[in-house]
Amino acid sequence: MRKLNFAAGPSVMPIEVLEELQANLVDYHGKGLSMLEASHRGGMFEEMYDECLATFRSLLSIPDDYDVYFLGGGATLQFTMIPANFLLKGTHADYTRTGSWSNKASDDAAKLGDVNIVFDGKDSGYTTLPDPSVIKPSEGSSYFYLCSNETIGGIEWQDFPDTGDVPLIADMSSDMLSRPVDVSKFAMIYGGVQKNLGPAGATFIIMRHDMLEKRNPELTAYMDYAKHAKDKGLYNTPPVFSVWAVGLVLKWIQNNGGVEGMLHNATMKSGYIYDVIDSSDGFYRSPVDSRYRSRMNVVFRCPNEELEAKFIKEAQNEGMIGLKGHRSVGGLRASLYNALPMEDAASLAVFMKEFERKNG
Repeated sequence: MRKLNFAAGPSVMPIEVLEELQANLVDYHGKGLSMLEASHRGGMFEEMYDECLATFRSLLSIPDDYDVYFLGGGATLQFTMIPANFLLKGTHADYTRTGSWSNKASDDAAKLGDVNIVFDGKDSGYTTLPDPSVIKPSEGSSYFYLCSNETIGGIEWQDFPDTGDVPLIADMSSDMLSRPVDVSKFAMIYGGVQKNLGPAGATFIIMRHDMLEKRNPELTAYMDYAKHAKDKGLYNTPPVFSVWAVGLVLKWIQNNGGVEGMLHNATMKSGYIYDVIDSSDGFYRSPVDSRYRSRMNVVFRCPNEELEAKFIKEAQNEGMIGLKGHRSVGGLRASLYNALPMEDAASLAVFMKEFERKNG
């Protein structure tokens, strides 16, 4: 029996995708070798890769003047690559500090150049966000950076700032393809795939062509986005297994209502859990400003840590895993990524109600 997997990442994947990977791992569709053995220079890999990129473009309606490709190194490598390319000497970049991941990105960028903090949620414990309609980039900024969904804090931008001529860059590791996004508002979107799109190993890059004209031309090869864009991410050997799996997940999303379908499901699944929290008369509480609650990562607390430990243990006895909050903040967290079945979220809501009845 499969677990009900609420882990924040690596996270649950569609069972259909896992079964297809299993069926074709040794002999890829009768071609006599595994995809993991195939050269990334043409042949069956490039056919699979091109289809993956085309599906990605279709799902998000990515305009033609954007490159789409995958890199290794995880999203964390991008914390360095972005300022290395675009935070040039004598310029500055705007960063929002809204939780662990945007804070790490800001800290790394500050080691390479001048960073202007447009918003810092420290005083609220990173439980709220600024009104996107009023937050603006500073004059002369090279780019404006945000993380669309903070997995640890359970906080998500529901809309995005209009940054005008200043390029908007977003880390969408944990909510990519969980809702429609107007790509044309962004100069760059990137993210690790191990939350919503597949197994760990690959990082997607979506970048408007004109950004390459603004980059630092003195970088080493791997750090230079232009080098990767020229070869559609195949400058060096790509993370083959991860990309293959991502392509299958993208097809699964396409066959299950597309991005609008994923948004509907995310709203339903998170609604089950938030409804229990909000109707518990304080037994459960969410620290997040209700205007910016994440649909992907629902963080909540019980009255005390002893009950939280009991909650985790009893949930595990019911086959529910991954509900312990991040070590940096404690508490509880249910991650409800695209591949999590609706019935799993409903089962967690039922368990929460029963746990409250017994312990409230």
